[in-house]
Amino acid sequence: MTDASPITEATADMETAADGTPLRHPDREMPKYRPLLAYHHFRELLKDKEDTSHVFRIFEALPHKSFMPRVRNLVLSEHGERLRREEPYLPPILDDHETLRKLPQGSVAHAYCDFMESEGLSAAGLVAEADKLGRRRYGDLVEWFGFRSRDTHDLMHVLTGYGRDALGEQCVLLFTHGQQPSHGHLLIGYAGALNIKRGAKGSKAPVFKAVRQAQKTGAACPALVAMSIRELLAMDLQEARKKLNIPEPHWYRECHRIWRQEGIDPYDLLGTEPGEVGAPATA
Repeated sequence: MTDASPITEATADMETAADGTPLRHPDREMPKYRPLLAYHHFRELLKDKEDTSHVFRIFEALPHKSFMPRVRNLVLSEHGERLRREEPYLPPILDDHETLRKLPQGSVAHAYCDFMESEGLSAAGLVAEADKLGRRRYGDLVEWFGFRSRDTHDLMHVLTGYGRDALGEQCVLLFTHGQQPSHGHLLIGYAGALNIKRGAKGSKAPVFKAVRQAQKTGAACPALVAMSIRELLAMDLQEARKKLNIPEPHWYRECHRIWRQEGIDPYDLLGTEPGEVGAPATA
């Protein structure tokens, strides 16, 4: 992977943080809106939902106009400067379970460790998936913000109570959209929900109520990317949910209850009838 190019005097008029880190490296290409490419990667994702490289490609192909203002508002603020000093890179913090386990029982940290260990996951593993794309690194503030958004994904599962089943993943994506609007999150979240409905024909499970609740919850919750993750991990889980306006995921749990009554495995919805999993509906 190519290292960031040096910042020269010719680019000295760029917006920078107090330490001179540029908001956006001059060599970073402006993202282009490519819906057909996003659609292609969505179809590939349906074939192998474990290949998360397609998720990153979808987001790249569907840039949102609010992204740069959100980045600028955080990273050039005093709060953003403090976060960069105290939490320059999250994976080493999140993967240090030995240290996290020293925090009180019932904390977000313990719930996070339990989740990651039971699922066989690590923050470094998510980084490795992203690195498969071979994207160049720029060392700018956009990159720091993007890494931080990526690395808090599994923490969102823990805080919201959504599992890693197909519906749980769509709910987390739409929770993320509520936090950071993105057409990529909308595409994968709602099209994925449609495919879940198709894969469980005749089921009465309220799939769209579940994903819509997740989106509303994300919008009501303060942006996790702007929080001190160390402080969040130290909080009691139930207190954190109350403080962040994260309610019980009622409709998600109702879907699981109904599916169990109907003899449907929520963790195998997209694998039991592959013929029913097709492209998203178009208007």
